Amino acid sequence: KPSAEPSAPTYTRDVVRRVTNILRDHPWSAARPLLLSLPGLVWDSHVVARVLKTHPPLQKAFLFFRLAASSPTPGAAFRHDRYTYTSMLHLLGEAGRVPAMLHLLAEMLRAGVDPDAATFTTVMHWLARAGDVDAAMRVWEEMRSRRGKCRPTLVSYTACVKILFDAGRAAEGRRVFEEMVAEGLRPSCTTYTVLIEHLADAGKFQATLQIMSDMQDAGVEPDKPLCNILVKKCASAGETSVMTFILQHMKEKGIVLRRPVFLEALEALKASGESPNLLWEVNPHLASEGMEYDPTFSHLSCITDRSTIIYLLASRNWSAIEQMVNELTTRNVKFESHILSDIIQASCANCRPSCGLTVLYYSLRVGSELDRSAYSCLLGQYIRNDSFDLVSKIVERLIKHGCNLGAYLLSVLILRLGSAGHSSYAAHIFGLSPADQNVITYTALMNAYFQAGEVDKALELFSQMITNEISASAGTYEVLIYGLQKAGRKQDSDRYRRERMEMQWHRQYRDKHSPEDSLCDHLFCGFHD
Repeated sequence: KPSAEPSAPTYTRDVVRRVTNILRDHPWSAARPLLLSLPGLVWDSHVVARVLKTHPPLQKAFLFFRLAASSPTPGAAFRHDRYTYTSMLHLLGEAGRVPAMLHLLAEMLRAGVDPDAATFTTVMHWLARAGDVDAAMRVWEEMRSRRGKCRPTLVSYTACVKILFDAGRAAEGRRVFEEMVAEGLRPSCTTYTVLIEHLADAGKFQATLQIMSDMQDAGVEPDKPLCNILVKKCASAGETSVMTFILQHMKEKGIVLRRPVFLEALEALKASGESPNLLWEVNPHLASEGMEYDPTFSHLSCITDRSTIIYLLASRNWSAIEQMVNELTTRNVKFESHILSDIIQASCANCRPSCGLTVLYYSLRVGSELDRSAYSCLLGQYIRNDSFDLVSKIVERLIKHGCNLGAYLLSVLILRLGSAGHSSYAAHIFGLSPADQNVITYTALMNAYFQAGEVDKALELFSQMITNEISASAGTYEVLIYGLQKAGRKQDSDRYRRERMEMQWHRQYRDKHSPEDSLCDHLFCGFHD
């Protein structure tokens, strides 16, 4: 005869699910016989506790708790232990049935079942939630007095500290925390969250940053609930500087905000007049929230592109950003300038200037003017990579498209090119922007010529500057004197030194100096020390 197929195993999770469904879907008169005849139901502590932890309706959960004690169990009668009692106590406390919870606790003690730390912590928590903090602290003292049988755990200490802080008894809460540390218990992220929330409620936001630093030093990283709580507290108090620090941490760790907290933070940043760009970078899934109406950027496809770009920026996926920007270029879609500037700065900081260059060319094509910091980051990256030909081409395209780099940025570029020995590139950039040819840029190009050994060109440029009625400053003479001395032309350097002394003598009777002269002196006086 063929052997009978083995019966399918019965798993505890399946039995627990069936019991919970019976309690939820049937009145007790129908549920009781179904439970007593349910195949695979073993009336033991593990199964009963797991059923109670599924949170069935309270009345039927209590009747099930009583049925378990009276049900026929093979071998021996079932007796409730601290696990089943604690689960039922939690259900009663959660429902606000505090007298019933205390009555069941007394029954537990009469039955000779010793409560453990979880039992005391549960009762203490729900007493405090009901407003009876003194009764909760009596439970705490009872637990401490049973150190031989029941020792408070980290969860117990954390719950007690939170109860005391919420009740305004901060001094007692600090003593309990110190006792916990003295017991050798290492604070968890939840413990630190309780401390940080208390400090934030007291308005001590700088202290919260110190606690966060301490917990990271201890190897405990701030988690999502902690960051959400702290950002919410900062938004309510208008503390945007601390909020920015938390958002930067969240950006590094890939943590996001819940939508209500995000909206509160967005309103706080708008009220303080600060940019919400970092907030959007941290929460790319909420990028369309709080966007002001603009016909250019309100189309659904533009919102989708914007959200995708911000998500890719947050994940540092530079290749994908390049591909997407190239696609936007072919579609001639205009994008917001501040996001493009952020991409350029972030790509340069991560040594991916090719992505920044793609974004720059895209912005020039669609007519978006970026922040000067973005231009500076990109140009500085290519200067450090010795790509001077590309630097010259980038500046040329920027100026041809009407981008105003300003005299200061042009003079810094000319200085860097001159230091690298590329005076021809420096002269080319100088000639691209006649509007910015003042004492600063003239002096920078003279310095480039001197560093390249082209002394005659430097002197010719100085004569051209005087012819154009641009007065030399002390910084200009500093460059001339040092360059001529280095070239061995002592007679010429002495002549310009006398001119500088005469210029300084006349200047001492002036009340004001032009901003260009002051900036030139700042850049070049002492430049060669």
